Amino acid sequence: MKNRSLVAINDLSRDEIFRVLDLAEEFEKNPIQRIMEGKVVATLFFEPSTRTRLSFESAVNKLGGRVIGFSEASTSSVSKGETLKDTILTVANYSDLIVMRHPVEGSARYASEVSPVPIVNAGDGANQHPTQTLLDLYSIRKTQGKLDNLKIVMVGDLKYGRTVHSLLMAMSQFNASFTFISPAELRMPLEYKMYLDELGLKYEEHTDLAENIKDADIVYMTRVQRERFSDPMEYEKVKNAYILKNYMLEGTKPNMRVLHPLPRVNEINTDVDESPKAYYFTQALNGVYTRMAIMALILGLKK
Repeated sequence: MKNRSLVAINDLSRDEIFRVLDLAEEFEKNPIQRIMEGKVVATLFFEPSTRTRLSFESAVNKLGGRVIGFSEASTSSVSKGETLKDTILTVANYSDLIVMRHPVEGSARYASEVSPVPIVNAGDGANQHPTQTLLDLYSIRKTQGKLDNLKIVMVGDLKYGRTVHSLLMAMSQFNASFTFISPAELRMPLEYKMYLDELGLKYEEHTDLAENIKDADIVYMTRVQRERFSDPMEYEKVKNAYILKNYMLEGTKPNMRVLHPLPRVNEINTDVDESPKAYYFTQALNGVYTRMAIMALILGLKK
């Protein structure tokens, strides 16, 4: 991974994924290591973010590096008409690695092609979010003790949800089976289902939540993303399509855990928070260790 950009989860081999997870485990045990002393990471967030941006910044700080950047496009020269290419080429002069979130699909791939320093994709539109996927894999392995042969239930916005798209691609390497639960308007896009068909992996599609989580190992909840809808009325129709409540967890497998990339709106009732099956806040913490591992490997600070 040294000096390579991370744009999509399928940029990594199975062995590379395991190396990231193993190193994240090492950092969880010993998180304060000054191996990034003298390194500068630029965080360019053209879209709002809380967990992703702050967990990257926390990861850099724990490793002794420095952070520069912006948290919204309006505070950058993009608001003056600067192109993405010019922004990347300029910021690369000041940094050793660029972490970028952008609303346009394919923007991270383009940035990686023009940048002289590695690019880490922190989300490009509805396309991919590979660092979220790696922390999800870390969370899954921690709670299940393995990645192979698990049943993953994905709920909510499967059309625009870059987190579920990336997770599907990753878990397909580990012989997962999938259940997709969504309104008709937000179904998993055809290209991802065709991808599973080509691999011979099983998946089902349903619209009912409570009846389809009983045999799940992981229930991956997502919010319906208002910012992806051009028509506010369409958003209003589906925004509360699924709300997971504590009583729905009765009869589920003991090892089942509820994940969510956050932020949540209404899709997980707060009465789930006290359940031992609720894992989403620890999942967010796991993002720090996983992103420490990603940056350390890309910068060649760990092998």
